[in-house]
Formats: sequence, C-alpha cells, structure tokens
Amino acid sequence: MRNKIVFALAGLGLLLGIAGAVYFGIRHPPQPPAFNPTANPFAHAIYASGIIESAQAGGENVNLYPEVAGPVVRLMVGDGQAVAAGAPLLTIDPTVQQAATAQLKAQADAARSTLEALRRQPRPETLEVARAQMEAAAANLKQVGDQLAKQRESYALDPRSVSKDVLDTAENATKVAAANLEVARRQYELTKAGAWSYDIESQRKVTEAAVKQYESANALLSKYTLRAPVDGTVLAVNVGIGGYVSPQGAYQTYTGGAGPPIVMSATQHYLAVRVFVDEILLHRLPPPERLVAQMQLRGTDTKLPLEFVGVQPYVTPKVELSDQRQERVDLRVLPVLFRFPKPADVSLYPGQLVDVYIGEK
Repeated sequence: MRNKIVFALAGLGLLLGIAGAVYFGIRHPPQPPAFNPTANPFAHAIYASGIIESAQAGGENVNLYPEVAGPVVRLMVGDGQAVAAGAPLLTIDPTVQQAATAQLKAQADAARSTLEALRRQPRPETLEVARAQMEAAAANLKQVGDQLAKQRESYALDPRSVSKDVLDTAENATKVAAANLEVARRQYELTKAGAWSYDIESQRKVTEAAVKQYESANALLSKYTLRAPVDGTVLAVNVGIGGYVSPQGAYQTYTGGAGPPIVMSATQHYLAVRVFVDEILLHRLPPPERLVAQMQLRGTDTKLPLEFVGVQPYVTPKVELSDQRQERVDLRVLPVLFRFPKPADVSLYPGQLVDVYIGEK
C-alpha cells in the first residue's frame, strides 16, 4: 500500500512538471510600450537633456527676496496664481518700522511748522507790542523833556529856584528817555523786518533733512510688502504665515538651506528650454543660423519644435541631473536656450526635464 502511494505521488509530480513545461513554454506576444522611446528626428544631431523654464529676457526664473527681515504676517497669493506687476505677494510684520516712520513724520512736521513760523514773522501781536513799547518810550521822553524845559525856564528866571543838581538829573533823565526811545524804535524795526534770512535758510535745511529722513523711513516701510516686479505666474510659495524671511531668503524644510520665499515666472504664453550640451560635443554644435531642435516630453509621445534663442557662452558644471544612472555628476556643459509657444492641450511646468535633439538645417 505504501509503495502505491509513492508511485502515485511520483506520477502526479511528473504530470505537473510536464504541464508546467508546456504552459511556460508558450510564447506570449510582448506588451506594446507605454510610449515610444526618444528617437532622433534629424539625420545628424546632438542629444542633450533640458529643463523647462519661464521665457524671459534673462535668468531662469524670477526669484523674489525681501529687502528687510521679519516674520510673515500675511500671504496674498498661492502657487500657480497669475499676478500683475506691482501686486502684493506677502507682508512682513511692519510694527517697529511703522512706529519709527510715525516718529520721523512728527519730527518733519514740527520742523516744517517752525520754518513756516519763521517765514510768517512778524506776528501782528508781537509787532503791536513793539509799537506800544516805542510809543511808551516816546511818551516818557516827552514827559521828562517837558519837566526839563520847565526847570530850565525856572532856572533862567531865578537861579535860586532850581538847584544845579536837580537840573542835571532832569537832563540825564531826558537823555536816558531819548536812548530808550531809540532802543524801542530799533526793536520795532527789527520785529517788523521778521526773521533773519540766515535763520530761515538754516531752518529750511533742518526741515529738508527731517523730511528726507521721513521719506527714507517710509520707503523702507514699503519694503515690508513684497510685490510682483512683472506680470507673471507664481511658481512656488516657500514660506507660510509666521515663517521668518530675510534678504538671505527663507528656510527650506526639506533641503535645510535658504531659498527664495517666492518664485515667479514671466507670462507663460511662451516657455523656455535650457539645454545642457556636453563640452565634448561643443565642436559639433551647428552655427546659430542653421540650428534646429526638437524636444520630447519624457513618458509621452509629445514632440515639440524649438525656436533657438541664444547661447550662454560660459561652460559650467552641470547642476540638473537627468535621472540616468550612468550620468557623470562632474559633467561640464554649455547652456543653450530655446523657446516654444505653450500648447493648450499639454500640461507643462517650469522645472520639468525634457529630451532634446539639436540638429542642423
């Protein structure tokens, strides 16, 4: 009985082995590729990897850094939002600068008021006081003058009626009264003339300096709102409300470094492609007037012709990797710039890697 079970199991195993061999020996048709691999569209071409950017006169993207430091208290935009030039993007806490600006404004207003007061001199009330003092001095002179005249007449009639000492005192009082009248008169003329021109000029310069300080503080206060320098699209907002920003940028959570708080692109009717050509292939690069290029989006069959823009004539180490294991990270490349109209039926984003073939007409 035991031998029968062994022979039965051996026969079953043999049948399973034959069935498996037959099944796995059947040739299945290969699955079609999800997309066609990149193909050279030109007879002779240079292959290079490229990165999509916003199309603008210079630079890769518009990296916005604030000119002042502080925590962000308000965000007015989000990723992908279209903005116009001058639109506010974020606001940094301006409390301290607002107080300093208000203080300087008050100082400028006070200096301006002092200058205006100097220019409007004399005050009518002050001039009236000076005139009254002059009139009082004239009345006093007349009074002592009349007394002197009477004493002189009396002395002329009878020298014994007025002593010489009293007569001298009256004459001295008359001279003092005349001097006081002259002082009052000159004081009246000085008051009537108003402020000295040198005092006005000095106060004008003090006022101008105070106004400049206020304008400088007010201009700095406006820097606490970061605004869009051009019409464009917000590509990335790298800071949140409460996050600290400075002219060095904002802390990047995932990289551990500092980067621009906001990254913008120009208006995306056109997009640019920055192509990195290996320095060992530069001698094969066609002249600009005969240069043509085509890019293909990775993972798709989408191919787009490129319009040549120019070359950045400076070979640098490559910083954008193409995700290929065999790629050398010490590669030195020449950036070549192209652009193309943004298609309506294809989703394209700045920072996207593409395959580019550069050929010759």
